[in-house]
Amino acid sequence: MPTDRSVPDSVSDDNEREPREECGVFGVWAPGEDVAKLTYYGLYALQHRGQEAAGISVADGKQIVVFKDLGLVSQVFDEQILSSLHGHLAVGHCRYSTTGSTTWENAQPVFRTTATGSGLSLGHNGNLVNTAELLVRAKEAGVDMRGGATTDSDLMSGLLAAAAADKGLEQAAIELLPTLRGAFCLVWSDENTLYAARDPQGVRPLVLGRLERGWVVASETAALDIVGASFVREVEPGELLAIDAEGLRSSRFANPEPKGCIFEYVYLARPDTTISGRSVHATRVDIGRRLAAEHPVEADLVIPVPESGTPAAIGYAQASGIPYGSGLVKNAYVGRTFIQPSQTIRQLGIRLKLNPLRDVIRGKRLVVVDDSIVRGNTQRALVRMLREAGAIEVHVRIASPPVRWPCFYGIDFASRAELIANGLDFDGIRRSIGADSLGYVSLEALVAASEQPKTRLCSACFDGEYPIPLPEDAMIGKHLLEGIEAKAVSGSAAPVLANGYGAEDALRRP
Repeated sequence: MPTDRSVPDSVSDDNEREPREECGVFGVWAPGEDVAKLTYYGLYALQHRGQEAAGISVADGKQIVVFKDLGLVSQVFDEQILSSLHGHLAVGHCRYSTTGSTTWENAQPVFRTTATGSGLSLGHNGNLVNTAELLVRAKEAGVDMRGGATTDSDLMSGLLAAAAADKGLEQAAIELLPTLRGAFCLVWSDENTLYAARDPQGVRPLVLGRLERGWVVASETAALDIVGASFVREVEPGELLAIDAEGLRSSRFANPEPKGCIFEYVYLARPDTTISGRSVHATRVDIGRRLAAEHPVEADLVIPVPESGTPAAIGYAQASGIPYGSGLVKNAYVGRTFIQPSQTIRQLGIRLKLNPLRDVIRGKRLVVVDDSIVRGNTQRALVRMLREAGAIEVHVRIASPPVRWPCFYGIDFASRAELIANGLDFDGIRRSIGADSLGYVSLEALVAASEQPKTRLCSACFDGEYPIPLPEDAMIGKHLLEGIEAKAVSGSAAPVLANGYGAEDALRRP
């Protein structure tokens, strides 16, 4: 059974609300191995993808045991907990919320019991866009949200568990998966079998690896490396995998229509990960080279905003001939924290994360390379801090195009109204952040650096072209299910829409 420990809600350590990662999923089938510890280290490698909650489920052929909690992987698990999780297969998850708030009930893996008494444990990376439609189907099938849960992941697990009672889990998945719309990389299990599936567009990465005595599925190849698994291949868009004592089985539930997220190359994935055969680090270095060609400037030093701006800064320095240097020191231990900073510390803002090397910066004309600008708060504070440290010029270069549209496929951006690129032109943004000059890499150059055809990429956050159709505004949003459930509890009436829910029953797009 899931284990509960009370932990207060986490809070962000700054007010920039930069792009948040989504989630990381990991699954292992390996009889004779310590699957709980393998999963722990796999999640450790995926910690950058989600820092709000972590969980592991382990199955031994007879039962499933789930342990999850709010916090980082290293905060949730210790040696004693891991040593109590025995089995031959495991499912792991680290979460950043893209649907539903940061509560213990929304932590994953999600656990359900079918009508036959079998267990189901599921982890999800991505975000569905037909959640309201699925809720209608769930209600019709007599499936309720688990107490306090408000995620699309919980809906999926409920629908799977309900259908599995009659058809078995694998057949239930074959029938359910084609009805899901949006981005989803799923890893789930019953007591004996590990399953994995990827949406037909393959928006989020998911890979398959081989152990000497088993199999691994994970969000990124870096997680395979850390547990000693060899990379086999990517899980294909529209593919369902099943792994048990009989081996690995693959089936198709939809025709592939690849639209991989281009922002994985910019920011989300680890630099030591490979996506679609392309090294993320090599891509980011190449972006920097192309950025230097598109936006040259006379300067004395190129510095990155660590760590996500580092590879692009290296590429910019290589192409421009301007020396590369470290002008900012990052506090490696500042991530998400449960401790609210005092007002005095909060006013220092970015200094919680970054501090300038004054001897390096003083008297220099700087090129500062960052991965993206969302609201502009971080860059504004950064430019001010560099000038106070003695920089005579600050030229900001961004390794992605302007972010003008929110993501509905698993990244929690600010709302469109809050995106600085929507309200200001380039020079207006430059003035807003206080830079001497500003340059963004073009979308064409970014696509070229990925070495993927543009037709196989989703770049909706840059160009507004959403490859998976979105529902009307009222039927989408991070807190959609919380809005609907609140109405159900209050019993208030509202005008009925065609899908059976009132216009006030859901929040608008984030």
